Amino acid sequence: MAPHPLIDKEAPSFTLLDANGDSFKFPPEEGGKRVDKPIAVFFYPQSGTFGCTREACQFRDALAENEIFKRSDVQVIGISADPVEKQKSFVQKNRLSFPVLSDQDRAAHNAFQVGRGMFGLTDARTTFVIDGGGIVRGVLSATMNYSAHAKFVTRELEKMQESQKKTGRESGEGAGEPQPSAEVPASSPERDELGRVAGAVSA
Repeated sequence: MAPHPLIDKEAPSFTLLDANGDSFKFPPEEGGKRVDKPIAVFFYPQSGTFGCTREACQFRDALAENEIFKRSDVQVIGISADPVEKQKSFVQKNRLSFPVLSDQDRAAHNAFQVGRGMFGLTDARTTFVIDGGGIVRGVLSATMNYSAHAKFVTRELEKMQESQKKTGRESGEGAGEPQPSAEVPASSPERDELGRVAGAVSA
């Protein structure tokens, strides 16, 4: 299967209503600047169905219990085409700790090029992992396998963390190496001249 066209590209921007009916701007900002942390955006077919409920709850639990989720401070965002009222009920019933957005016009679905699943019968279940710079690093489209998505984000966060460690190690190489000495070579004209001067003084 060909990689998703957004891989290694900047994530699209959009504005949707959240479960409270408030505008939610993506990419999210803090203090007027884009958040500098990973983001996991998961598109799912329908709020309240068994698979989508399990998927959302797995993300909820990962945010509370998964070490890489907590260490990376990843922001999780859920999106479906359900109306605001249904999203609010979904969030409250399952005590979801992350934004759940309503995309009735499919603006975000289209921007992220989320297709159809189950032979075109429903929106595809697709998860995007975006790094702190806003670049899409991983995409999983697995409509039937709802339990794979939180695990996929875990793996992608671990890969990103390892990449950051490697970059840090490479940038630190040579930092403590001794610098070349400025000592005058033994056979240089300058050392010969110093020798002659010293000999004349001692004579």
